[in-house]
Amino acid sequence: MRPIWKGSINFGLVNIPVAIYPAVRPQEIKFRQLRDKDLSPINYKKVAEADGKEVPFKNIVKGYEHAKGEFVVITPQDMEAADPGGEKTVTIESFANLSEINPLHFHKPYLVEPDKGADHAYVLLREALNATGRVGIGRVVISSKQHLAAIRPQGEVLILELMHFAEDMVEPTEIRRPGPQVLPKKEMDMAKMLVATMEEPWQPETFRNDYLDKLRGVIDAKVKAGGKTTVRKTAAASANVIDLMAALQESLKGAGRKKPASKASPAKPPGRQKAG
Repeated sequence: MRPIWKGSINFGLVNIPVAIYPAVRPQEIKFRQLRDKDLSPINYKKVAEADGKEVPFKNIVKGYEHAKGEFVVITPQDMEAADPGGEKTVTIESFANLSEINPLHFHKPYLVEPDKGADHAYVLLREALNATGRVGIGRVVISSKQHLAAIRPQGEVLILELMHFAEDMVEPTEIRRPGPQVLPKKEMDMAKMLVATMEEPWQPETFRNDYLDKLRGVIDAKVKAGGKTTVRKTAAASANVIDLMAALQESLKGAGRKKPASKASPAKPPGRQKAG
């Protein structure tokens, strides 16, 4: 696996040369649009709204729409002037209590690997974070874009987690929120009992993307058959309003009969699958 970034993590006078690698590989199946009669792939051309004519790449510039239909052109020189810089350093600016950070701020994790000779400093930071229950907060530039970032321990490794800046967050006040309600004690007791009955140790490997697995099966069947196959649709869920207490009681009965989730072996991806 190739690193996507190489640089260093600094805290105080300590410098740790590191490389970072993707910590997740989102699984998805990508499709191409085709012409139905001969399955010829469809390509896209860049055309101008004014006359519908195709625009050569050399004549395309970046623009910002500051008002409806009004643009200012942003040149490469303008972009360079605002460039946060290509310095390959994450300088920890402060340490924060992980429990005080809104999980919505966390965006994308990366595995941090120490370069040769940096193991001691790497372990020092990792164990200091473990001992204090803190995470390091700083900024990092990846692909010419500045990100807020957290450095946190995860077992024997450090994780660099890209974060959303505060200005990126959507305030909860923008949606309708149910206010306080007087909840019947019997309903609350039943709900808590259901939560306790359904509680299990967190085992993420027991949860699979059922839709993706079924879609892979459909694709494999079509490839093997060399033609079309029929996909049976499941019945739509009923939208009827149900009695809350009855639903809780039925849920409790079902939870009592629930079998442990079995670990499914990873399905073999179809030939055209690409990781996102």
